[in-house]
Amino acid sequence: MPTHEPRADEPGQRPVLVRIRAILPELRPSEQRIASLFVSEPALIAELSMAELAARCDTSTTSVVRFCKRMGYEHFKALRMDVLRDVARETFETAGLPEISGDIDRDDTLDDIVAKVSMAETLSIADTAKVLDIDALQAAVDAVGATPRVDIFGVGASSFVGLDLQQKLTRIGRTALNWSDPHAAWTSAATLRPGAVAIAVSHSGGTVDTVEFLAIARAAGATTIAITNHDHSPLAEQADIVLTTAARETGFRSGALGSRIAQLMVVDCVFIGVAQASYDQSMEAIRNTYAAVHHLRALRR
Repeated sequence: MPTHEPRADEPGQRPVLVRIRAILPELRPSEQRIASLFVSEPALIAELSMAELAARCDTSTTSVVRFCKRMGYEHFKALRMDVLRDVARETFETAGLPEISGDIDRDDTLDDIVAKVSMAETLSIADTAKVLDIDALQAAVDAVGATPRVDIFGVGASSFVGLDLQQKLTRIGRTALNWSDPHAAWTSAATLRPGAVAIAVSHSGGTVDTVEFLAIARAAGATTIAITNHDHSPLAEQADIVLTTAARETGFRSGALGSRIAQLMVVDCVFIGVAQASYDQSMEAIRNTYAAVHHLRALRR
């Protein structure tokens, strides 16, 4: 337990709403209801007493106290204050966007949908930039830059992120393999050796096939990297390096662009870090690949 109330504006401190989203899957049902209200209607929290919050979430004040302590706060008022700071920060960061938020509703117009999606994506990128551990990112860049081979795996929406990383690394002359089939991914992971790198992508960090891929790769001696929204997830437990996103997903848009755009941001940071470390070679490779594609396109016209 911290010796003082954490503040959202302290250096290295994650915004409290980001932390609440990250631990939501780990909470017991009563605490999940409390956390869900904080996430879905943070401005409302300022108007509620602890008893009113408990009543609205169909739970007890004891559960509210337990949730506060779980978040590192001794007092409900201090937690509420940091939530209000987060609301003010988000309002500032999205000042140029329409004033609308929340999950997609059946009665939303297309204008509403555009506004809600753009709001979620803007905040996903902003929050991920705040929580991304630069030391972990540097470790990932060093590992990928030094390895002769990178194996990448993700399921569903995360598989597209893996494909993006594969294409980027291939373009600068790196050997990268993105596996779309779990059995093929596991087989490949089992053949890895020390010095190889395995990267797994999962928003929840709980996708069984993805966790198994990283576990097999780790047992084989490869350096393992997880890109996930939950740094205490089963996937993170199998990773030597964890790159944490802060995406915003909802029940309506599970696997939505919010998670993918945050993951793609992390992938871009890894790729650019690797390319920068061998700048001249990478730039030459990019020029050569561009020229090859441009030449073939010209011949086909």
